[in-house]
Amino acid sequence: MSTPDRKAPTRADYVHWRTITTRWRDDDAYGHLNNATYYEYFDTAVNAYLFEATGVNVRKLPKIGIVAETSCRYLREIGFPEPVEAGLVVDKVGSSSVIYRIGLFQGPGEEAAAEGRFVHVYVDNTDPSRPVTPIPDEIREAVLPLWREN
Repeated sequence: MSTPDRKAPTRADYVHWRTITTRWRDDDAYGHLNNATYYEYFDTAVNAYLFEATGVNVRKLPKIGIVAETSCRYLREIGFPEPVEAGLVVDKVGSSSVIYRIGLFQGPGEEAAAEGRFVHVYVDNTDPSRPVTPIPDEIREAVLPLWREN
């Protein structure tokens, strides 16, 4: 299942951590985490961090981040009942977008079981056509401590 051309990320590659409780329903018929659930965990890791770090309901800001791109590298199976630790780091902070990486870990190992890429693009929350707009200051301040320039 691993990708031969890139090494598996390790715990040292991430800045912020969140523990996610797995649920019985998170597993698929084969007894491992359903593919869609990985994306729910990525979404939770990013948005819970933004709510906590900014101290505001980010859904109600005049400018909101919408998901423009996601991906996942599956490196080994994980699933219920053990909790998952999600490591979060920012790869890029642009003028109107943020690129996150999220590593999912289960158990004591140092290598990630999966790694996600999650791109937020900021748009006007009040305009139905939602043109791209600069990242709000409170978001920028929250994500800069997670940024590791490559």
